[in-house]
Amino acid sequence: MIKKAFITGITGQDGSYLTELLLEKGYEVHGIVRRNSILFRSRIEHLFEKYKDKKLFLYYGDLSDGTNISKLLYNIQPDEIYNLAAQSHVRISFDIPAYTADITGVGVIRLLEAIKDSGIKTKFYQASSSEMYGKVSETPQNEKTCFHPRSPYACAKVFAHHQTINYRESYGMFACSGILFNHESPRRGENFVTKKITKGVAEIKNGLSNKIILGNLDSKRDWGYAKEYVEAMWLMLQQDEPDDYVIATGETHTVREFLEEAFGFVNLNWEDYVEFDERFLRPAEVDLLVGDYSKAKEKLGWEPKVKFKELVKLMVEADLEAISQ
Repeated sequence: MIKKAFITGITGQDGSYLTELLLEKGYEVHGIVRRNSILFRSRIEHLFEKYKDKKLFLYYGDLSDGTNISKLLYNIQPDEIYNLAAQSHVRISFDIPAYTADITGVGVIRLLEAIKDSGIKTKFYQASSSEMYGKVSETPQNEKTCFHPRSPYACAKVFAHHQTINYRESYGMFACSGILFNHESPRRGENFVTKKITKGVAEIKNGLSNKIILGNLDSKRDWGYAKEYVEAMWLMLQQDEPDDYVIATGETHTVREFLEEAFGFVNLNWEDYVEFDERFLRPAEVDLLVGDYSKAKEKLGWEPKVKFKELVKLMVEADLEAISQ
């Protein structure tokens, strides 16, 4: 029997890789897209061509409309639900905190309520974030590390994370969270710092630009490859019991190191092209994030293969190729 998956945020970086993975495994995939997401469907357009047997279905909707979500879930009856939708830009969340709280936080309640009220038997995955740790109490961070969120986005994610646990414990739902540390790829959105850097490098190398403007270069992050991280999401829903897992590489690098690696790949000195602008600083910074993925390795059999240097190279090469076409 063909398994059905329902994905929110299907046109995003993670959604596109997860859709690809599930279609390769023979799933029937259903996803909701916001009306203005039509501009970003390029991440999944190739899948419609590759899988012509109509295993991929899209519907208009978002996490602000609980009635529509309930109707969709009742009609589709998915075996697995992956909630990847969010207002996911940390800096922007300071500018639109109420919207971020509604979509990233309360939107999860709408999904969980839709599952409960529809009575469908399904497994639910919530995309939690390493940003929840914020001002970290220990290093590295694991599933038991206390949260200290430092942005409206992180606060909304903490709310959603605890609600997922609450519905699991209160109603016996198969509901789990993946606490994913930063994960990047050539499909990363252009307003995220890693993509801003690699795209900027490609443009500078080809004479299309002469500078990149950034904020805090000293932030340390645990960067992994998004294509590998979605496999961890899938593995969580294949377990007999629901649980929460940290997904990370166990390495931390500064934004400055990312610049050095990216510009070094094209034999340029990053200091000649990067300018600082305080407008890109957050009101409250998160200085250091690095994850301990030992639980995922032990129970899911998952561990990262693509590490920092290879990830930066992969992204720069993709942006160089995109400009040359």
